[in-house]
Amino acid sequence: MFEIYEFNNFFYAFLLTLFAGLSTSIGALIAFFSKKRADIFLSLGLGFSAGVMIYVSFMEILIKAKDSFVKIYSNEITAQVLVLICFFAGIALSAFIDKLIPEDVNPHEPKSYNELKELKPNSSENSKTNLKRTGIFTALAIGIHNFPEGFATFISALDDLTIGITIALAIAIHNIPEGMAVSLPIYHATNDKKKAFWYSTASGFAEPVGAVLGFFILYPLMGSATLGITFALVAGIMIYISFDELLPAARVYGNAHTAILGISLGMFIMAFSLILFKLI
Repeated sequence: MFEIYEFNNFFYAFLLTLFAGLSTSIGALIAFFSKKRADIFLSLGLGFSAGVMIYVSFMEILIKAKDSFVKIYSNEITAQVLVLICFFAGIALSAFIDKLIPEDVNPHEPKSYNELKELKPNSSENSKTNLKRTGIFTALAIGIHNFPEGFATFISALDDLTIGITIALAIAIHNIPEGMAVSLPIYHATNDKKKAFWYSTASGFAEPVGAVLGFFILYPLMGSATLGITFALVAGIMIYISFDELLPAARVYGNAHTAILGISLGMFIMAFSLILFKLI
């Protein structure tokens, strides 16, 4: 139960969520200062993030959800059915949020580094205004998406710091191209790197905000049932992120081979770290 957690648990969980969210700033810096294409490494990183989140969702978080429901319902079948309902509810919630975002600024519609670089206005003020609008609306879209991601990172870290660290790293990697998607249009429209950087950074702040708001809304209701629902929802959110955003983006930035290599590495490192943690 959350009430037995010490202040350090909350502090480290919040720091990890903040780190994951503010990695949009790394994307902005890469966009401004990278002289060579880093697409291959980004593809591997995105595949790695997907591998981590897919593995931990199915092998750890859903099991925790089932164990929480078993404490209430002695029948394991009932517990599994409830887990499945909440799991697919998490996927449906993510899909609903995704549907609210216009396709041209949706962070789940990945653009390659070169495509983003080509987002340059012509000499007309109208073109510059439209390009700036694209960057701002992309920042808002990413902010909306980052609310459930921040909640997933925070809850995972609060329950198990080892899992939380790996999920925070996975979310951080996947936020890098989102930071690029915000900063480049604004930079080309305004020719102001500082403004573009801060817009990109601000879009990542939604992650810790989502974590804190989500937690304090649920905190008064905490019990085995709420924990089961929360864990299953978190697993659904992470699976949706992995299949709807990370894997398509890994293909855009690289190819099928780099994507599957990243996925395999992510799963292997996640599995190894979990075993190692249990042995210590």
